[in-house]
Amino acid sequence: MANHTASPSISLYSFSLVITGLVLFSSFIDGNAAVNRNLMAPRTHNFHTIKVSSLLPDSVCDSSSQGYKLPSSSSLKVVHKHGPCNKQHRTNSPPSPSQILAHDEARVQSIKARIIALNSVGNTFTTSESVTLPAKSGLSLDTLNYVVTVGLGSPKKDLSLAFDTGSSLTWTQCQPCVESCYKQRDPIFDPSESSGYTNVSCNTPECNQLQIRGCNGTTCLYQVGYGDNSYTIGYLAKDTLTLSSAETITDFYFGCGQNNHLLGSDQVAGLLGLGREESSIISQTSTKYGKIFSYCLPSSSSGSGYLTFGNSGISNSVQYIPLGNSNKFYVIDITGIYLNDQKLAISPTVFSTKISIIDSGTVITRLPSEAYTTLRDAFRQQMSMYPMGRPESLFDTCYDLSKYTEVNTPKISIEFGGNQKIELAMTGVLYAVSSSQMCLAFAANSDTSFPTILGNVQQKTMQVVYDLAGGKLGFGPNGCA
Repeated sequence: MANHTASPSISLYSFSLVITGLVLFSSFIDGNAAVNRNLMAPRTHNFHTIKVSSLLPDSVCDSSSQGYKLPSSSSLKVVHKHGPCNKQHRTNSPPSPSQILAHDEARVQSIKARIIALNSVGNTFTTSESVTLPAKSGLSLDTLNYVVTVGLGSPKKDLSLAFDTGSSLTWTQCQPCVESCYKQRDPIFDPSESSGYTNVSCNTPECNQLQIRGCNGTTCLYQVGYGDNSYTIGYLAKDTLTLSSAETITDFYFGCGQNNHLLGSDQVAGLLGLGREESSIISQTSTKYGKIFSYCLPSSSSGSGYLTFGNSGISNSVQYIPLGNSNKFYVIDITGIYLNDQKLAISPTVFSTKISIIDSGTVITRLPSEAYTTLRDAFRQQMSMYPMGRPESLFDTCYDLSKYTEVNTPKISIEFGGNQKIELAMTGVLYAVSSSQMCLAFAANSDTSFPTILGNVQQKTMQVVYDLAGGKLGFGPNGCA
């Protein structure tokens, strides 16, 4: 290398100025690292800027949620089961992220088993006493994180029910709890106090529609078992269901549970079934609401959303995709994934060879391994300015954000059949494992037999519209906060 000589006086002076400048600049950076580190990440229209604190659970209900205005009289307020806006909120600690993810994996396993058994014939039984081990015909219940309050009976008794698009029969625990009732926060429904309560006979269409049914004399019995070993057995009954002071559903068929077991320490009074079978509230109210419902899941556990029956309050900005034919699941057609408006190089056959569904009870979206790996690698490249954290449970792409107040994440969009590209909200990109550790909120299926599932983290804040009569599913931005 050539050597260049200059005037000593000028060189020393210039060198002194450079050193002084570097010292001052270094001091400035060191003193403001926590603030300026956020400015080092790219800020373009393709990135979401997310406050790290917004991804964490809050112990106080958002004040705006307490006065939340519902879209219509056929709407129910949706709150997180473990959040402070739930009036039945327990006082002990909510489940840990690792527990939530373990329960989520159990639900996915249940969905896989149900898909394999779609063509199997339902079991029957003769009396409730003959049942020893409930058939696992349903999904894991402990992932049902969203709760609504409905009125049941005449006069009505308010009950907090978890809602589920993967289940159809609505049920609640009932007195006198002939076999067993688990502890719940609401008073257990007492049929003797309702003037409209009636048991349903065995020789009725409503009884014959049940997947697992039986008779006790002339009274119809139902049985539902779930993949996490929860179950409910009891009488099929009908009574008045109240959504609001202006909206009631007479002769509503539901399960009046006399032998019930529910996992988890935050015990709701039962389940509101939003599935596709004839026993669901959607099918029972088809004349009234036209087989249309919508919901919006809040961005955090301290916020509120809604569940609306009918077409009231549907935004003009909703984009629709085709809804597949199935009497069990809400089948969708995923065709691709975009990162920062660039379509990822994923073969279309990766999605087309297996069923894809949307599910309100699955927390984390599951992708075929090839699709997930492509998304993960591209995401890591865009997030290279942030330090990686240790893997956690389902997640292999996590970041240590302990020194950041904000993070810039690339935008992710899902492409569906009909050439519709739906951009996920910023809350659908990262999942908080701890106060500092945030992970890419997707997971890879462990083998090729698993379905693709669009989970509820990716649905947050969007207005999700189920139009069964029109055979379509809609997504609208900014449905709730």
